[in-house]
Amino acid sequence: MREISISEIEGIRIGQAENAEAGTGCTVFICEDGMRAGLDVRGGGPASRESQLLNPLMSAQAIHAIVLAGGSAYGLGTANGVMSCLEERGFGYDTGYARVPLVAQADIYDLSVGDPAVRPDAAMGYEAARIAFEAPNYRDGNYGVGCGATVGKIAGMDTCMKAGVGSYAVQIGELKIGAVVVVNALGDVFDWKRGKQIAGLMTRDRTALRSTAEYMRSSCAVVENKFVGNTTLAVVMTNARFDKTRLCKIAGMAHDGFARSINPVHTSADRDSIYAVSVGNIEADQDLVGTMAAEVVSEAIVRAVEHAESAYGFPGASSLQQD
Repeated sequence: MREISISEIEGIRIGQAENAEAGTGCTVFICEDGMRAGLDVRGGGPASRESQLLNPLMSAQAIHAIVLAGGSAYGLGTANGVMSCLEERGFGYDTGYARVPLVAQADIYDLSVGDPAVRPDAAMGYEAARIAFEAPNYRDGNYGVGCGATVGKIAGMDTCMKAGVGSYAVQIGELKIGAVVVVNALGDVFDWKRGKQIAGLMTRDRTALRSTAEYMRSSCAVVENKFVGNTTLAVVMTNARFDKTRLCKIAGMAHDGFARSINPVHTSADRDSIYAVSVGNIEADQDLVGTMAAEVVSEAIVRAVEHAESAYGFPGASSLQQD
């Protein structure tokens, strides 16, 4: 097994656009000929679009794009721009009267970071899709949907840290599998290989880390609003051939990667979702790919934190380690 770049998984174009001043952005995954896709949602209130397309009982066997964006539910219009870009290039499901691109989307809540009145929109989605076609520009860190991502918010924004978007991919023989994850969690982030907390809830003087789980245990109070703007989203991609049913199972197994690297995770205040997509025809064991999906998701979470730079008054993990 060897590490590869996420861009080495052929068949998916990734474009990113952001408004750094406002602290929000989007990341677009395009497969113009269609990618088979499944979805597993563990969050209590996901801001999402066209999720039911990925239900194995639905007719569509493939979709053309996935959008991860900021702006919470306000950002769901970002997919309109992606649809327009695909339509202009002649891609979509042929209905006989028009080509309709099938675009799924999930959003994080980043309205508390920069300018809450500025959200990803159709224009930003179009730009990210155009970039995906013409000059794919995926980068880990404060880019695309990771622009306004934060982590460790149980005590509010004053003691949270900057997070971002991260990726990790591997190859075993001909099989390739990778993940892109945006980390915007309530809980803390751990390097699962070292068993060490690397980001999350900070002390009130913002000089060190503390435990979100311990903070919750110390009060034992019933909190009705746990600062609900929390979401971790992932797109797992592989060149193995699977249908929607198996991809939904792989997406479910990939959530183990969330559990390895984020604690607490899957709380009522998190809106965690994982897409799993197939863009190839390699024969592979479903359980192997699901197991590897959890591993690449976990490592992508670590990369998202490690590459996040301090911004909007929130320290990144690298600056904390230097102090």
